[in-house]
Amino acid sequence: MHRPHAYSFDSWKTPRLPPQSTRLMIIIFIIIILENYKNNSHTSHLLLFIYLFIICFLGWVGLGVVCFRGTRGKRREEMGFPVRFPGVSNELLKILDANMDEAPARRRAREAFKDIQLGIDHILFKSPADGMKIKESYEVNSRGLEIFTKCWLPETSSLRAVVCYCHGYGDTCTFFFEGIARKLASSGYGVFAMDYPGFGLSEGLHCYIPSFDRLVDDVIEHYTKVKEDPAISSLPSFLFGQSMGGAVALKVHLKQPNAWNGAILVAPMCKIADDMVPPLLVKKFLIGVANILPTKKLVPQKDLAEAAFRDLKKRELTSYNVIAYKDKPRLKTALEMLKTTQEIEQRLEEVSVPLLILHGESDIVTDPSVSKALYEKARSSDKKLKLYKDAFHSLLEGEPDDVIIQVFNDIISWLDEHTKETNAC
Repeated sequence: MHRPHAYSFDSWKTPRLPPQSTRLMIIIFIIIILENYKNNSHTSHLLLFIYLFIICFLGWVGLGVVCFRGTRGKRREEMGFPVRFPGVSNELLKILDANMDEAPARRRAREAFKDIQLGIDHILFKSPADGMKIKESYEVNSRGLEIFTKCWLPETSSLRAVVCYCHGYGDTCTFFFEGIARKLASSGYGVFAMDYPGFGLSEGLHCYIPSFDRLVDDVIEHYTKVKEDPAISSLPSFLFGQSMGGAVALKVHLKQPNAWNGAILVAPMCKIADDMVPPLLVKKFLIGVANILPTKKLVPQKDLAEAAFRDLKKRELTSYNVIAYKDKPRLKTALEMLKTTQEIEQRLEEVSVPLLILHGESDIVTDPSVSKALYEKARSSDKKLKLYKDAFHSLLEGEPDDVIIQVFNDIISWLDEHTKETNAC
């Protein structure tokens, strides 16, 4: 039976075309006509007719393009009533209802809600923070963007190694990863994380990726500074990427092939299924529109909380991730992710870093067969693939407690194995 993919082109719909979309389609069509006649006075009427047909058809069905792992809970507007959090005042709900496109609104929401987040009934938030040092800061990078960073360091044990985290699409390092980082730090690992520009608490238009390569360069810049700290510069360093963060981690490694001692990839996004890629003409059209309207939220998405979280109670807790991106993906972001996965697919043989790849066998958000392909094609001599029977996409957040514990044990055992020689010296 065919399984849907989150990073796919299978979400065609037939809604009534609203007046705003009609105006948008007309504007795009006019621009295309002007551009074609400006660049080529002999543009055929047939080509213009094809453009018009595509515009009207895609406008009618809703631009069925890449459907990303989205909201982890339906948008309030789509559901018709606000998400209710027990004990949360109306004043706080107003903060959460604000437009989150810019960082100040996201920061206000997180600050007002962080204590409530840490109090939810989830195994990740039952890990004690005692015996570790936790630091949050904002740092201005070389592009002048204010980036949110966080680290968790053990205080009662010696530091074994450095783990640098790459988060997933629309996500942040301030919610579920808080519990993941505490677990790693309690096992002796220094954990460092950042929100990409435009994600979480970092400056920038929410969930807008104008260039995936530039995002990767921002990640490299920050973690290079982290590893230059004399207190940790001699320690092994590992990348840790989840979902889209797996693609970020792989790109970091490909740009810095000798800079890392290993990479942990949890349900990595590194390929879109061939049968889900749009026809060439449609793809060229979308690229053209992205050059004109790159930030527009034109890409439909499914609510994949059901697909990503197997445990029903944990699935309900996804709404507490109040600064996660909850809208339709922006067109340029979608195309950048498509381009990135296509590049990674072509470069799997170049991956040489020691690898731990973890994937749920029942994941329909990112296909576990892609992780198998990465494992088989990577030229790393030191690589390990762990598949978890019946598990969904969110291995560390959405599975029953026993599975989450098993995944943690596998990660920590692998890290211990790859740091024991260093720590024995």
